[in-house]
Amino acid sequence: MRRRYGGATLGPDAAAPARPTRKDTAMLAAEWGVGQMLWSILWFTLFFMWIWLFIGIVSDIFRSRDLGGWGKALWTIFVIVAPFLGVFIYLIARGNSMRDRAIEDAKARDAAMQSYIRDAAGSGTSTADELQRLASLRDQGVIDDAEFQALKAKALAGA
Repeated sequence: MRRRYGGATLGPDAAAPARPTRKDTAMLAAEWGVGQMLWSILWFTLFFMWIWLFIGIVSDIFRSRDLGGWGKALWTIFVIVAPFLGVFIYLIARGNSMRDRAIEDAKARDAAMQSYIRDAAGSGTSTADELQRLASLRDQGVIDDAEFQALKAKALAGA
């Protein structure tokens, strides 16, 4: 009698592959000690930091305004072909300008955010515009003189 297991046909004496049992899983967990786990976490963290640094340097190369096209191409090739050496030399040679570009970029983003907040929060009208609008409403009969005087005082107090 032939049995099918997965996609393969097994002969009459062939046994199906064994599935892992709880004992096998416990054995695997027992083989990994606390030191090995901490060591693995450390290496994963260092690898993650390396990738972050590599991406930051490549983005800085392309963000740099003082490098021409060929300079950017050469730095990129150098960082990709010899990653450790290229990254460390880039940090030594252009680290200060990298910091200056990051600060400049942060200031530009902050100024854009502040401008957006001012535009979104303020009405954009001056006190003179507000008084002119109130006078127009009074002339149209929407508000009477008492309301006009109260709103005028409020507008002048806000200025």
